[in-house]
Amino acid sequence: MALARLSRRMLLAAGVASLSLTVALPAKAEDAVKLGLVAAMSGQSAKSGEAIVRGLSLAIDEINAKGGLLGKKVELLVRDDESNPAKGVIAARELVQREKVVAFFGGLDTPVSVAIVPFANQSKVPFIGVWAAGTAITRNGAPENYVFRVSAVDALVDVALVDYAAKKYGAKKPGMILINNPWGESNEKGLKAALETKSMPFAGVEKFETGDVDVVPQLTRLKDAGADTLFLVANVAPSAQVVKSLDRMCWNVPVVSHWGPAGGRFTELAGPSAEKVHFIQTFSFSGNTSPKAAGVLDALKKKYPEIKSAADVTPAVGIANAYDAMHLTALAIAGAGSTDGPAIREGFYKIGKYDGLIKAYDKPFSTENQDALSPSDYIFTYFKGDEILPLTN
Repeated sequence: MALARLSRRMLLAAGVASLSLTVALPAKAEDAVKLGLVAAMSGQSAKSGEAIVRGLSLAIDEINAKGGLLGKKVELLVRDDESNPAKGVIAARELVQREKVVAFFGGLDTPVSVAIVPFANQSKVPFIGVWAAGTAITRNGAPENYVFRVSAVDALVDVALVDYAAKKYGAKKPGMILINNPWGESNEKGLKAALETKSMPFAGVEKFETGDVDVVPQLTRLKDAGADTLFLVANVAPSAQVVKSLDRMCWNVPVVSHWGPAGGRFTELAGPSAEKVHFIQTFSFSGNTSPKAAGVLDALKKKYPEIKSAADVTPAVGIANAYDAMHLTALAIAGAGSTDGPAIREGFYKIGKYDGLIKAYDKPFSTENQDALSPSDYIFTYFKGDEILPLTN
Protein backbone atom coordinates (compact mmCIF):
# COMPACT_ATOMS: atom_id res chain seq x y z
CA MET A 1 0.00 0.00 0.00
CA ALA A 2 1.08 3.59 -0.45
CA LEU A 3 3.20 5.36 2.16
CA ALA A 4 0.97 6.71 4.88
CA ARG A 5 0.82 10.50 4.84
CA LEU A 6 1.19 11.73 8.40
CA SER A 7 1.32 15.35 9.42
CA ARG A 8 4.37 16.52 11.30
CA ARG A 9 2.24 16.85 14.44
CA MET A 10 1.05 13.26 14.11
CA LEU A 11 4.62 12.05 13.62
CA LEU A 12 5.70 13.77 16.80
CA ALA A 13 2.74 12.43 18.73
CA ALA A 14 3.50 8.92 17.52
CA GLY A 15 7.13 9.10 18.61
CA VAL A 16 8.90 9.24 15.27
CA ALA A 17 12.24 8.10 16.66
CA SER A 18 10.85 4.57 16.72
CA LEU A 19 8.18 4.92 14.05
CA SER A 20 8.30 2.60 11.07
CA LEU A 21 6.71 4.05 7.97
CA THR A 22 6.25 1.50 5.24
CA VAL A 23 5.85 1.46 1.51
CA ALA A 24 4.16 -1.44 -0.21
CA LEU A 25 3.81 -3.50 2.95
CA PRO A 26 3.54 -7.17 1.96
CA ALA A 27 1.53 -9.88 3.67
CA LYS A 28 4.69 -11.37 5.18
CA ALA A 29 7.89 -9.51 6.03
CA GLU A 30 9.99 -12.28 4.50
CA ASP A 31 8.30 -11.56 1.16
CA ALA A 32 9.77 -8.05 1.06
CA VAL A 33 13.09 -6.47 0.17
CA LYS A 34 13.46 -4.14 3.15
CA LEU A 35 15.28 -0.82 2.80
CA GLY A 36 15.80 1.80 5.48
CA LEU A 37 16.09 5.56 5.84
CA VAL A 38 17.73 7.49 8.70
CA ALA A 39 16.88 11.19 8.34
CA ALA A 40 15.65 14.29 10.15
CA MET A 41 11.88 13.82 10.26
CA SER A 42 11.26 16.43 12.95
CA GLY A 43 12.66 19.81 13.97
CA GLN A 44 13.77 22.76 11.84
CA SER A 45 14.96 20.50 9.00
CA ALA A 46 11.93 18.21 8.84
CA LYS A 47 11.13 19.31 5.30
CA SER A 48 14.34 17.68 4.15
CA GLY A 49 13.26 14.35 5.60
CA GLU A 50 9.81 14.70 4.11
CA ALA A 51 11.31 15.38 0.67
CA ILE A 52 13.62 12.36 0.90
CA VAL A 53 10.74 10.08 1.91
CA ARG A 54 8.71 11.35 -1.03
CA GLY A 55 11.51 10.79 -3.52
CA LEU A 56 12.22 7.29 -2.27
CA SER A 57 8.53 6.42 -2.10
CA LEU A 58 7.80 7.56 -5.63
CA ALA A 59 10.66 5.45 -6.98
CA ILE A 60 9.53 2.47 -4.91
CA ASP A 61 6.01 2.78 -6.33
CA GLU A 62 7.49 2.58 -9.82
CA ILE A 63 9.70 -0.38 -8.93
CA ASN A 64 6.87 -2.29 -7.28
CA ALA A 65 4.54 -1.58 -10.22
CA LYS A 66 7.04 -3.45 -12.38
CA GLY A 67 7.21 -6.47 -10.08
CA GLY A 68 9.54 -5.28 -7.34
CA LEU A 69 13.07 -6.63 -6.83
CA LEU A 70 14.09 -10.27 -7.06
CA GLY A 71 10.43 -11.21 -7.25
CA LYS A 72 9.56 -9.36 -4.03
CA LYS A 73 7.93 -6.06 -3.21
CA VAL A 74 10.09 -3.29 -1.78
CA GLU A 75 9.36 -1.98 1.72
CA LEU A 76 10.75 1.25 3.20
CA LEU A 77 11.33 1.69 6.94
CA VAL A 78 11.90 5.25 8.17
CA ARG A 79 13.64 6.36 11.36
CA ASP A 80 13.98 9.92 12.70
CA ASP A 81 17.55 10.84 13.68
CA GLU A 82 16.45 14.27 15.01
CA SER A 83 19.69 15.65 13.48
CA ASN A 84 21.53 13.90 16.33
CA PRO A 85 24.56 11.70 15.46
CA ALA A 86 24.10 9.36 18.42
CA LYS A 87 20.43 8.83 17.61
CA GLY A 88 21.35 8.30 13.97
CA VAL A 89 23.74 5.48 14.83
CA ILE A 90 21.14 3.85 17.11
CA ALA A 91 18.57 4.06 14.31
CA ALA A 92 21.00 2.58 11.78
CA ARG A 93 21.81 -0.32 14.10
CA GLU A 94 18.14 -1.00 14.71
CA LEU A 95 17.35 -1.03 10.99
CA VAL A 96 20.24 -3.33 10.11
CA GLN A 97 20.34 -5.65 13.10
CA ARG A 98 16.68 -5.98 14.00
CA GLU A 99 14.76 -5.06 10.86
CA LYS A 100 17.33 -6.72 8.55
CA VAL A 101 17.30 -4.02 5.89
CA VAL A 102 19.53 -4.92 2.95
CA ALA A 103 20.62 -1.31 2.38
CA PHE A 104 19.73 2.04 3.90
CA PHE A 105 19.71 5.71 2.97
CA GLY A 106 20.98 8.75 4.87
CA GLY A 107 19.53 12.22 5.25
CA LEU A 108 20.46 15.87 5.62
CA ASP A 109 23.12 16.11 8.32
CA THR A 110 26.80 15.46 7.67
CA PRO A 111 27.61 14.81 11.38
CA VAL A 112 24.94 12.10 11.48
CA SER A 113 26.16 10.44 8.29
CA VAL A 114 29.81 10.62 9.36
CA ALA A 115 28.85 8.86 12.60
CA ILE A 116 27.00 6.11 10.71
CA VAL A 117 29.77 5.39 8.16
CA PRO A 118 31.94 3.12 10.38
CA PHE A 119 28.92 1.02 11.31
CA ALA A 120 27.88 0.63 7.65
CA ASN A 121 31.37 -0.48 6.65
CA GLN A 122 31.71 -2.87 9.59
CA SER A 123 28.27 -4.36 8.93
CA LYS A 124 28.88 -4.61 5.18
CA VAL A 125 25.48 -3.13 4.45
CA PRO A 126 25.37 -0.42 1.73
CA PHE A 127 24.62 3.07 3.02
CA ILE A 128 23.47 5.52 0.35
CA GLY A 129 23.66 9.25 1.03
CA VAL A 130 21.04 11.43 -0.62
CA TRP A 131 21.77 14.83 0.93
CA ALA A 132 24.68 15.21 3.40
CA ALA A 133 27.66 16.52 1.44
CA GLY A 134 30.60 16.03 3.82
CA THR A 135 33.57 14.90 1.75
CA ALA A 136 34.61 12.24 4.28
CA ILE A 137 31.27 10.43 4.07
CA THR A 138 32.21 8.61 0.87
CA ARG A 139 35.95 9.33 0.95
CA ASN A 140 36.27 7.57 4.28
CA GLY A 141 39.44 5.51 3.75
CA ALA A 142 37.82 2.13 4.35
CA PRO A 143 39.50 -0.72 2.43
CA GLU A 144 36.02 -1.97 1.52
CA ASN A 145 33.79 1.08 1.22
CA TYR A 146 30.05 0.42 1.54
CA VAL A 147 29.05 4.09 1.33
CA PHE A 148 27.65 5.52 -1.91
CA ARG A 149 26.10 8.89 -2.59
CA VAL A 150 23.76 10.66 -5.00
CA SER A 151 24.30 14.19 -3.77
CA ALA A 152 26.79 17.03 -3.73
CA VAL A 153 30.31 16.66 -2.31
CA ASP A 154 31.81 19.45 -0.21
CA ALA A 155 35.21 19.37 -1.90
CA LEU A 156 33.51 19.93 -5.26
CA VAL A 157 30.85 22.32 -3.98
CA ASP A 158 33.51 24.56 -2.48
CA VAL A 159 35.19 24.97 -5.88
CA ALA A 160 31.79 25.93 -7.33
CA LEU A 161 31.12 28.42 -4.50
CA VAL A 162 34.46 30.17 -5.04
CA ASP A 163 34.00 30.27 -8.83
CA TYR A 164 30.49 31.68 -8.45
CA ALA A 165 31.54 34.37 -5.96
CA ALA A 166 34.36 35.50 -8.23
CA LYS A 167 32.22 35.53 -11.37
CA LYS A 168 28.95 36.87 -9.93
CA TYR A 169 30.24 39.37 -7.38
CA GLY A 170 33.86 39.93 -8.36
CA ALA A 171 34.92 38.66 -4.95
CA LYS A 172 38.54 39.35 -4.11
CA LYS A 173 38.65 38.79 -0.35
CA PRO A 174 35.78 36.58 0.85
CA GLY A 175 35.11 35.56 4.43
CA MET A 176 33.77 32.28 5.79
CA ILE A 177 30.98 31.91 8.35
CA LEU A 178 30.74 28.19 9.11
CA ILE A 179 28.78 25.98 11.47
CA ASN A 180 31.05 24.54 14.17
CA ASN A 181 30.72 20.84 13.39
CA PRO A 182 32.25 18.27 10.99
CA TRP A 183 30.32 19.76 8.06
CA GLY A 184 31.80 23.19 8.73
CA GLU A 185 35.26 21.64 9.07
CA SER A 186 34.85 19.80 5.77
CA ASN A 187 33.99 23.02 3.98
CA GLU A 188 36.70 25.08 5.67
CA LYS A 189 39.24 22.67 4.22
CA GLY A 190 37.57 22.67 0.79
CA LEU A 191 37.12 26.44 0.58
CA LYS A 192 40.71 27.13 1.58
CA ALA A 193 41.93 24.70 -1.09
CA ALA A 194 39.66 26.25 -3.74
CA LEU A 195 40.80 29.77 -2.84
CA GLU A 196 44.43 28.72 -2.94
CA THR A 197 44.10 27.46 -6.51
CA LYS A 198 42.92 30.96 -7.48
CA SER A 199 45.62 32.67 -5.36
CA MET A 200 42.74 34.45 -3.63
CA PRO A 201 43.19 35.60 -0.01
CA PHE A 202 40.37 35.29 2.52
CA ALA A 203 39.33 37.75 5.21
CA GLY A 204 38.97 35.15 7.90
CA VAL A 205 37.13 32.06 9.13
CA GLU A 206 34.44 32.41 11.78
CA LYS A 207 32.55 29.56 13.45
CA PHE A 208 29.20 29.54 15.21
CA GLU A 209 26.97 27.03 16.98
CA THR A 210 23.62 25.64 15.90
CA GLY A 211 21.88 27.27 18.86
CA ASP A 212 23.43 30.73 18.48
CA VAL A 213 20.84 33.48 18.10
CA ASP A 214 23.31 36.28 17.44
CA VAL A 215 26.43 36.01 15.29
CA VAL A 216 27.07 39.76 15.03
CA PRO A 217 30.49 39.48 16.77
CA GLN A 218 31.76 36.93 14.25
CA LEU A 219 30.36 38.87 11.30
CA THR A 220 31.81 42.12 12.64
CA ARG A 221 35.27 40.58 12.66
CA LEU A 222 34.85 39.51 9.04
CA LYS A 223 33.59 42.97 8.07
CA ASP A 224 36.49 44.69 9.82
CA ALA A 225 38.90 42.34 8.03
CA GLY A 226 37.55 43.55 4.69
CA ALA A 227 35.35 40.64 3.58
CA ASP A 228 33.61 41.54 0.31
CA THR A 229 31.57 38.30 0.09
CA LEU A 230 30.56 35.67 2.63
CA PHE A 231 30.63 31.91 2.21
CA LEU A 232 27.92 30.44 4.45
CA VAL A 233 27.78 26.80 5.53
CA ALA A 234 25.00 25.83 7.95
CA ASN A 235 21.58 24.25 7.98
CA VAL A 236 18.27 26.08 8.06
CA ALA A 237 17.97 27.61 11.52
CA PRO A 238 21.59 28.73 11.99
CA SER A 239 21.72 30.07 8.42
CA ALA A 240 18.65 32.16 9.24
CA GLN A 241 20.44 33.59 12.28
CA VAL A 242 23.32 34.71 10.06
CA VAL A 243 20.91 36.55 7.76
CA LYS A 244 19.12 38.20 10.68
CA SER A 245 22.44 39.22 12.23
CA LEU A 246 23.50 40.80 8.92
CA ASP A 247 20.24 42.76 8.92
CA ARG A 248 20.90 44.01 12.45
CA MET A 249 24.33 45.18 11.30
CA CYS A 250 22.90 46.79 8.15
CA TRP A 251 25.67 44.99 6.26
CA ASN A 252 24.48 44.28 2.74
CA VAL A 253 27.25 41.86 1.76
CA PRO A 254 26.69 39.13 -0.87
CA VAL A 255 26.12 35.68 0.67
CA VAL A 256 27.03 32.58 -1.32
CA SER A 257 25.86 29.48 0.52
CA HIS A 258 26.04 25.74 0.55
CA TRP A 259 22.59 24.20 0.31
CA GLY A 260 21.70 24.18 4.01
CA PRO A 261 18.97 26.86 3.65
CA ALA A 262 16.99 24.56 1.35
CA GLY A 263 16.31 22.01 4.09
CA GLY A 264 13.37 23.68 5.83
CA ARG A 265 11.56 26.91 6.73
CA PHE A 266 14.36 29.30 5.75
CA THR A 267 12.27 32.20 4.45
CA GLU A 268 10.00 32.03 7.48
CA LEU A 269 12.95 32.02 9.89
CA ALA A 270 15.26 34.47 8.09
CA GLY A 271 12.74 37.06 6.94
CA PRO A 272 12.74 39.10 3.71
CA SER A 273 16.54 39.10 3.35
CA ALA A 274 16.44 35.32 2.84
CA GLU A 275 15.92 36.00 -0.85
CA LYS A 276 19.36 37.64 -1.08
CA VAL A 277 21.15 34.37 -0.32
CA HIS A 278 22.34 32.41 -3.36
CA PHE A 279 22.83 28.71 -2.68
CA ILE A 280 23.76 25.56 -4.54
CA GLN A 281 21.43 22.71 -5.51
CA THR A 282 21.54 19.62 -7.72
CA PHE A 283 18.04 19.94 -9.19
CA SER A 284 15.02 22.17 -9.63
CA PHE A 285 11.58 21.43 -11.03
CA SER A 286 11.01 25.14 -11.66
CA GLY A 287 11.68 25.95 -15.30
CA ASN A 288 12.67 22.35 -16.00
CA THR A 289 11.17 21.23 -19.32
CA SER A 290 12.58 17.70 -19.49
CA PRO A 291 9.98 14.94 -20.01
CA LYS A 292 11.39 13.05 -17.02
CA ALA A 293 10.92 16.06 -14.72
CA ALA A 294 7.39 16.59 -16.01
CA GLY A 295 6.53 12.94 -15.45
CA VAL A 296 7.89 12.86 -11.91
CA LEU A 297 6.14 16.12 -11.03
CA ASP A 298 2.84 14.70 -12.30
CA ALA A 299 3.36 11.57 -10.20
CA LEU A 300 4.10 13.70 -7.14
CA LYS A 301 0.88 15.65 -7.66
CA LYS A 302 -1.12 12.43 -7.82
CA LYS A 303 0.54 10.86 -4.78
CA TYR A 304 0.60 14.04 -2.66
CA PRO A 305 -2.49 16.18 -3.42
CA GLU A 306 -1.07 19.16 -1.54
CA ILE A 307 1.45 19.54 -4.37
CA LYS A 308 -0.22 21.70 -7.02
CA SER A 309 2.82 22.99 -8.92
CA ALA A 310 6.63 23.09 -8.92
CA ALA A 311 6.40 25.86 -6.31
CA ASP A 312 5.07 23.32 -3.81
CA VAL A 313 8.03 20.95 -4.24
CA THR A 314 10.46 22.33 -1.67
CA PRO A 315 13.13 21.18 -1.34
CA ALA A 316 13.21 19.55 -4.76
CA VAL A 317 16.81 18.47 -4.26
CA GLY A 318 15.77 16.02 -1.54
CA ILE A 319 13.16 14.46 -3.79
CA ALA A 320 15.40 14.28 -6.86
CA ASN A 321 18.49 12.90 -5.11
CA ALA A 322 16.42 10.28 -3.28
CA TYR A 323 14.44 9.30 -6.38
CA ASP A 324 17.57 8.68 -8.44
CA ALA A 325 19.35 6.99 -5.53
CA MET A 326 16.48 4.54 -5.06
CA HIS A 327 16.47 3.56 -8.72
CA LEU A 328 20.26 3.17 -8.76
CA THR A 329 20.07 1.03 -5.61
CA ALA A 330 17.41 -1.12 -7.27
CA LEU A 331 19.71 -1.59 -10.26
CA ALA A 332 22.52 -2.63 -7.91
CA ILE A 333 20.32 -5.19 -6.15
CA ALA A 334 18.92 -6.53 -9.41
CA GLY A 335 22.42 -6.74 -10.86
CA ALA A 336 23.66 -8.56 -7.78
CA GLY A 337 20.79 -11.03 -7.95
CA SER A 338 21.03 -11.10 -4.17
CA THR A 339 20.31 -9.11 -1.02
CA ASP A 340 23.71 -9.95 0.43
CA GLY A 341 25.58 -6.76 1.33
CA PRO A 342 28.89 -7.50 -0.44
CA ALA A 343 27.01 -8.61 -3.56
CA ILE A 344 24.96 -5.39 -3.60
CA ARG A 345 28.16 -3.37 -3.18
CA GLU A 346 29.57 -5.05 -6.28
CA GLY A 347 26.23 -4.42 -7.97
CA PHE A 348 26.72 -0.67 -7.62
CA TYR A 349 29.97 -0.91 -9.57
CA LYS A 350 28.24 -2.87 -12.33
CA ILE A 351 25.56 -0.25 -13.02
CA GLY A 352 25.76 0.92 -16.62
CA LYS A 353 23.37 3.52 -17.98
CA TYR A 354 20.32 4.90 -16.20
CA ASP A 355 18.20 7.80 -17.43
CA GLY A 356 17.57 9.55 -14.13
CA LEU A 357 15.76 12.65 -12.97
CA ILE A 358 18.90 14.70 -12.36
CA LYS A 359 20.83 13.40 -15.35
CA ALA A 360 21.60 10.42 -17.56
CA TYR A 361 24.00 8.27 -15.53
CA ASP A 362 26.70 6.17 -17.16
CA LYS A 363 28.73 3.95 -14.84
CA PRO A 364 28.09 6.31 -11.92
CA PHE A 365 30.13 4.36 -9.34
CA SER A 366 33.58 2.84 -9.14
CA THR A 367 35.91 1.80 -6.34
CA GLU A 368 37.76 5.09 -6.95
CA ASN A 369 34.62 7.27 -6.96
CA GLN A 370 31.48 6.43 -4.98
CA ASP A 371 29.76 9.74 -5.73
CA ALA A 372 27.35 9.70 -8.66
CA LEU A 373 27.14 13.49 -9.15
CA SER A 374 29.83 15.90 -10.32
CA PRO A 375 30.17 19.72 -10.39
CA SER A 376 28.51 19.82 -13.81
CA ASP A 377 25.32 18.72 -12.03
CA TYR A 378 25.27 21.70 -9.62
CA ILE A 379 23.08 24.77 -10.12
CA PHE A 380 22.73 28.01 -8.14
CA THR A 381 19.34 29.00 -6.80
CA TYR A 382 17.54 31.44 -4.50
CA PHE A 383 14.26 31.69 -2.63
CA LYS A 384 11.35 33.64 -4.07
CA GLY A 385 8.82 33.41 -1.29
CA ASP A 386 8.82 29.72 -0.39
CA GLU A 387 9.83 28.59 -3.88
CA ILE A 388 13.42 27.72 -4.81
CA LEU A 389 14.19 29.11 -8.26
CA PRO A 390 17.29 28.59 -10.43
CA LEU A 391 19.47 31.61 -11.12
CA THR A 392 20.03 32.32 -14.79
CA ASN A 393 23.50 33.79 -14.35
